Amino acid sequence: MNRIVSLLPSATEIVCALGAESELVGRSHECDYPLSATQLPVLTSPRFEPASSSVQIDRQVRALALEARAEDALGVYAIDMELLQSLEPTHIVTQTQCEVCAVSLRDVERAVDQLTGFHTQLVPLAPNCLDDIWDDIRRTGRALGIGDRANALVAELQKRIDAVAATSAGPRVAVVEWADPLMTAGHWTMELIERVGGAPVIGAPRGPSLRFEMSDLLEADPDFVIIAPCGYDLPRTQSDAALLHEREDWNRLRAVREGRVAMIDGNQFVNRPGPRVAETAEIIAEIIVGADYGHRGPHWQWYVA
Repeated sequence: MNRIVSLLPSATEIVCALGAESELVGRSHECDYPLSATQLPVLTSPRFEPASSSVQIDRQVRALALEARAEDALGVYAIDMELLQSLEPTHIVTQTQCEVCAVSLRDVERAVDQLTGFHTQLVPLAPNCLDDIWDDIRRTGRALGIGDRANALVAELQKRIDAVAATSAGPRVAVVEWADPLMTAGHWTMELIERVGGAPVIGAPRGPSLRFEMSDLLEADPDFVIIAPCGYDLPRTQSDAALLHEREDWNRLRAVREGRVAMIDGNQFVNRPGPRVAETAEIIAEIIVGADYGHRGPHWQWYVA
């Protein structure tokens, strides 16, 4: 039987969606869905203070990442090596995309090199677009010996997104993925906006998340603004949205003046390249084209000052 450690929330969701939750033996500190997975031993911890303000988190994380690259030191997150050894994992599912979002591949490879007495297979995920997410699901399935389930899951998710997709370009949409400094979403999020009938601004489908200035947003003047900070739930997103609304230049945006600013639980949806991207597509459709899939309230809200 497999003994799987997931060091990424979306990886935990993939494993569970494939019907292999019973084979999970450990998780990252951020893996919180499905709720039953939170009972697993926690193997990672942040080396920064998550309760800090957005600007303070940005400074701490960037300093840790720079230190790791310059001095070949530990990255943004720590791994409990004693616990990892005791769990004797046959597979560790991790990511290659972002050393800020989760334990870096380099740190995981170092950890595996220190394990003794058993063999562990690394399953690295590299999601930059929807096609990558499908590939990651299939890669995970093959590694766990359940490739047929993975193919079926991908087909199901693609069908669900296709059911939401629009054929013509519609409203222009900006996504704020970090409030201070300002950063836009990229990758699959902008792709989903296009798929459901929107036109993304300040960033491009399949492209990276980018820093931008308020002047860039004012020049684009989108029809809708979505606020979905990376790793934040709705209450914390509300706090950052309130800070943005204190800015005079923010309130010059047409979307702000006309009440078309939405907040999404970015931690659960926008920032997770896993099975729930189908729900993310439905949420975006509810916001920009007025569809109703029952997500408003628990998963997203209009910002009201």
